[in-house]
Parts: sequence; C-alpha cells; structure tokens
Amino acid sequence: MLTLGGLLARVDDKQSASSTLSVEGAVSVTITDVTSDSRAVQQGTLFCCLRGEQHDGHDFAQDAVANGAAALLVDRRLNLDVPQIIASDTRQATGILAAAFHDHPSRDLTVVGITGTNGKTTTAHMLGAILTQHGQRTTVLGTLSGARTTPEAAELQRTLADERSKGTKAVVMEVSSHALALQRVAGMQFAAATFTNLGHDHLDFHRTHDAYFAAKASLFTSNYTSRAIINRDDAFGQQIAEDCDVAVVSYGRSDATDVAVGATGSAFSWRGARIWCTVGGDFNVLNALAAATTAAEIGIPVGDIAAGLGNLAQIPGRFENVNANGNFAVLVDYAHTPEALRNVIAAARAVTDQRVIVVFGCGGDRDATKRPDMGAAAISADSVIVTSDNPRHEDPQAIIDAIVAGVAPTHLHKVAVEVDRRQAIAMACTQAGSGDVVIIAGRGHEAVQTIAGRDIAFSDAEVARELLGVGS
Repeated sequence: MLTLGGLLARVDDKQSASSTLSVEGAVSVTITDVTSDSRAVQQGTLFCCLRGEQHDGHDFAQDAVANGAAALLVDRRLNLDVPQIIASDTRQATGILAAAFHDHPSRDLTVVGITGTNGKTTTAHMLGAILTQHGQRTTVLGTLSGARTTPEAAELQRTLADERSKGTKAVVMEVSSHALALQRVAGMQFAAATFTNLGHDHLDFHRTHDAYFAAKASLFTSNYTSRAIINRDDAFGQQIAEDCDVAVVSYGRSDATDVAVGATGSAFSWRGARIWCTVGGDFNVLNALAAATTAAEIGIPVGDIAAGLGNLAQIPGRFENVNANGNFAVLVDYAHTPEALRNVIAAARAVTDQRVIVVFGCGGDRDATKRPDMGAAAISADSVIVTSDNPRHEDPQAIIDAIVAGVAPTHLHKVAVEVDRRQAIAMACTQAGSGDVVIIAGRGHEAVQTIAGRDIAFSDAEVARELLGVGS
C-alpha cells in the first residue's frame, strides 16, 4: 500500500512526459490497488476512468467512490469529494500509475513483447520453451492465456507483479495492435520487442491500414525497449527497421538452411546448429527464426535455443494435426487473415502431393473488409468449404456470401457452402482420401462459438476428433 503522494513519487517522469498529470485533493490518502474495472473497486482503490467505444468510465466514478475508491484518475474534474488525478491521456496514465503502484515489475523481469498480424502466439510459445530450457522460470501471456491477447494496463501490471512474487524470471507476451493503440502497455519496459509481419486485419478498429501499421510500429521506440528484432522479409518490417530509434537485429527465411518441413515438425540449420522444431509448416520456420533470433539477442546460447525448440509442446490450434494416425491429415490452425490462410494452405501443399481441402469462415462483428480477400486466398486449395466462424450478432449466410464474393468465377467450382460448421468439417473429412490434407482454419484453440449472441461450446479439434473417431 502507498499514499497517493507516494504513488506519484514513483512515477517515471520520462514515461509520463506526454500525459500531463495534476492532482486536486489530499495526497495523503492510502491507495490499495489500481484498476479501470469499476466492478473490481474495493476500499482504497485508485479508479481509472477510461473512455471506450461503448462506455465512459467517468459514468461509473460515483459508484466506484461509493464502493470505496480513495481517488480517481480522470480527464476532467468531477464533482465528487475524493482526490483526483487529472490527466491529458488517461489510458497512458493508467499504465504508468499501475506500473508505479506495483513498483515497475517489468524492470525486474526479462519481458519480451511480440507483435505482428500473424505468428505472435506461435513465436511467443517457441520463445517461452527456449527460455524454460535455459532454466528461467517463464510465463507466456497472450491469446491462449486470457480473454484479451494483451490485458488492460492495470491488470497487466498486477499480473507481472504476481509473476515476480512467484519467482518468475521471464515473461513473453503478445502485444496486440489494440493494446498499443489503447496504451495497455504504457509503463512497460521490454528487454526486446519482436515484429513478425503485417497483413490485413482489425480494420474495424483501426479504420485504415496506415493506422494499423502505426499502432504496431509504436512498440519499436525507446519508450518501450532498446532492442528490436525485425522480420526483414516483410516490407513493413523493413520500414520499422529504417524508422525506429533503437538497435535493430533482423531475421529472415534465408537464415535457415537445409530446411525440411513436414506436417508435424520441421528441421533446419541455423548458426551452426541443426534444429528440430515440433511445429510443422514452412511458415513456422520463420516463426522459429523469430524466436531463436530474439533468444540469442537476450543472451541465450544456441544449444539451449535448439533444445528448447525441440522440446516445444504442441501449441493448441497452431498447425495442430488431429488425425496423425489416419491416412489423411487434419490440421487445425488459427489462420484468420488472408495472408495466414494462404500460408497455411501453401504449407499443407508442401507436405502432400495429393489434395488440400480447406474449411473456414469469418467472424461476425469484426473487420468485414477482409471477407472477400479471405475467399480469394482460399482458392489456392483444391477444395473449399465456406462455413460459419463466430457469427456473433450477424447473419451467418450474409458473412458467407461476402466471402464467396471474393472468389473469381473461374474458381467457383471449387467452393461449397455449409452454414453449420460441424457439418462442414464432416463434409471435408468425407471428401478426404489417402494422402490428402484437410485444414480447418480460423478458430484454432477457441472452445466457444458465439451465434446470435449466445455462446455455444465448439472446438474444431474436438469436433474433428469425434467425427474421425480418434482420441485427443
């Protein structure tokens, strides 16, 4: 616990320079926690009033005070009898104040941030396996660990402080474009920041591709890190490398030699070591290089890098083979962008001389502009089944129609439509013959589908196993 004055004294002046903080009221009150969630307010909490697309935290300030909030973070003075910190940017200030309250946990941990459109989760888990192999107690935060890829700022700082108290030495975390735009990583210090690639996604939030790129690029500044690991094969990676104000080390596909790729793993030579990686698909070789290069830059020996990648457990929904003993492969992959779908189809094509069959859809209430591009990407497969994927509050058939609209008339003969995802998976498995590869794309690890606002249990991997009669 700290007094409000003690908390403000801990604030890093450099980090807070772009968000002016002023205080009205007594700074002697005791602060017991920092949160932007009004439901989590307890006695002594500093409640941070954030403006969102649907709600304004200032509207909940009175309830927060009634529930024990000792002080407020606001962007304007409220008529409430508690001390108030007034900030020009409350989102940035929340991260900075939460980091100060928890005594800057990212400074005591080796924290690596990974951003990009595709490959964040796989690269993060690869790096986590390497750091664990090196003997560092490591936690991976991201798509597989919580409701958000990157938690809200106060929750993130609390999580890092908890990890520090448990003896964790390293944290590898996915940093989403939403998190960067919404300042969820304000107050963080990363030992390294890694860029995978930039494709077409999240324009429902960012509105333009330039804004999407700017959000990603903002991680690679001295505000957050002193070391950038950049994919030089990506044009946007090249631009970040040219523009950023920190030390840059690049990686690319040419760093790997003698590459051999299969459905269940890959092997390649890198920096004098022969590396076996337990995740298949050619595109995952580049993810492995991202993890390996980042690890080397933070001081991990090549031997531990090779061993860590070799001991990596299967990452749920990432080129996950759910029919390993069958006469055809069934791969579940999170590919939900045009680039990722092309990559996973190409990777499947590289491991078979038979047919590639793809099942996929697009989520509702999300970036609708990519739907035709997803249809265009899918036709690199031999057979395409378009289905539902979390339609949420939208009409599933309307989403499917938008996807099919992107398919050239000369390729429509490849395309079938089945709104029911379970039936679509069954259709693909029925079509498949010896040596074929079935890809179930778009949902990966997700265990729930949202249809007409209702959450329904649905795992692509479990449904496929059930239909195939194979164990998990």
